[in-house]
Amino acid sequence: MGIRRRYSREFKLRIIQDLETKRLSEVSREHDITCSTISGWRKEYESNPKGAFSGHGNTWKESAKLVQQERLIGRLYMENDLLKMAYESLKQQQLSSREKKPR
Repeated sequence: MGIRRRYSREFKLRIIQDLETKRLSEVSREHDITCSTISGWRKEYESNPKGAFSGHGNTWKESAKLVQQERLIGRLYMENDLLKMAYESLKQQQLSSREKKPR
């Protein structure tokens, strides 16, 4: 079984718009999507244009994206602090080892 690809609502709408000027087989080959998949999208759109392709209720909201980016920034700050402390520690060890060596 292959990897299941997911498409955005905008992409599906563009595909359906392409069907107005091109044949189903052309659009299918162009985007490497099976004809049955595209036909299903067209039927879904024709039955309910406004509610088509709404997903499974797990829409990616801008706030969720922002929270994810804030978490990443927090992790990066923590990594920076850890690296700074490790650098300072190594610097101190080098200084103390230089002081212990007789000249």
